[in-house]
Amino acid sequence: MAISLIDSLPAFISVADHHALQTSTPASFADIPSVLRLQKDGVDVLFDPPMEGGDAKQGSLYITESALFYFSQTTSKGFRIEYPSITLHAISRAASGPSIYCQLDESVPGAAPQPEDEDAPMREMNLTPTDTSNLDIIFETLSFCASLHPDPIDDEDEGDDDAFLDPDSTTFETFNGTGEEELSEVGRVRSDFANDSSRYRPY
Repeated sequence: MAISLIDSLPAFISVADHHALQTSTPASFADIPSVLRLQKDGVDVLFDPPMEGGDAKQGSLYITESALFYFSQTTSKGFRIEYPSITLHAISRAASGPSIYCQLDESVPGAAPQPEDEDAPMREMNLTPTDTSNLDIIFETLSFCASLHPDPIDDEDEGDDDAFLDPDSTTFETFNGTGEEELSEVGRVRSDFANDSSRYRPY
């Protein structure tokens, strides 16, 4: 499952503290806490389809190099999401209000591959900070941390970079979004955005 519910936060360290540790020799590198890249308070979260214990208001968002965390001090509840599960994230400027829109892959690790004619289990998540001027820094930090966790390369994909493509027989599709639409993809590209009837359209 893409989302793990938590009732406490793990230890974090700042970027400066991490640099200081790199100049020394810690007893165990495995014991070094995750680096906290960004913390923003006053963030609402909404899942679709809804998830018990998931939706919350005015909690804190923690973007670390290892995972994304959300925690409410009021309820002492929150969740953790691994970056490979975030297949797409973008700044949405929908009529309902600006937010960080994410698609989460909820495929079970190790399960049989999904048939090509069926969509993988997916959940949508919207993160809405009280101060919407924070959207850009949240998006940029999320993009950076997600880039630290690239998808593993399948054996059958090895050598694809050396494949010959005939420019006369290959068609490339271009994203023609407006200047207000910012899109970052982590993992596979979803064609759902080309289908007006798709429930995964964030805009």
